[in-house]
Amino acid sequence: MITITQRLAQTQDRIKLAALKFQREPSTVQLLAVSKTKPSSDIILAYQAGQRAFGENYVQEGVEKITALSQHCPDITWHFIGPLQSNKTKEIAQHFDWMHTLSREKIANRLNEQRPNDKAPLNVCIQVNISGEDSKSGLLIEQVDSLADFIQQCPNLKLRGLMAIPSHQDNSDKLRNELITLTQKYQELRAKFSDIDTLSVGMSQDLELAIEHGSTMVRIGSAIFGARN
Repeated sequence: MITITQRLAQTQDRIKLAALKFQREPSTVQLLAVSKTKPSSDIILAYQAGQRAFGENYVQEGVEKITALSQHCPDITWHFIGPLQSNKTKEIAQHFDWMHTLSREKIANRLNEQRPNDKAPLNVCIQVNISGEDSKSGLLIEQVDSLADFIQQCPNLKLRGLMAIPSHQDNSDKLRNELITLTQKYQELRAKFSDIDTLSVGMSQDLELAIEHGSTMVRIGSAIFGARN
């Protein structure tokens, strides 16, 4: 049976090959290991293999893992990548290092107010509904600038970039157009704000295409940890 260590190495190789194919330095693409529904023991195996950035989708599960691993794996960077209700913002503000799915001023304001004074500002990405599907969260592309401006007024938040989940379909032209539009907005924000450096897009099935279009962070779960529980 293939191990987590082997799958992690295979994923890193995919990222490197894709980056080189599109004339990019492999170091410009960070791997975020999505560990939702997986036990802490799996995270420890990936950690021992050198992985340091992990993504969680569920607040309570994520907080439990952060607490359990705080002594064993103190240098993990924890990313929240799931939907967030306003009554759960305090847990994110207190425990996580990144929040990828910000799309409302109300949530931004609560995260800013609830971030502990002894912690660095919470890194945030604005989630963009790049496909325009009703079933997906996030802002439409024309709504991004307003929220970005609001975040700049929040001293306990640091806007790092954009996050998106493109279409899940075989229409590669549609997917490519979505990524082009997303990348254009990302570059606009980079020109406007000095801290922008993260384009969080790309998963197991579209990793290469996302890297072709400028992704700086790919979110990979099942290719590393196996099928979800």
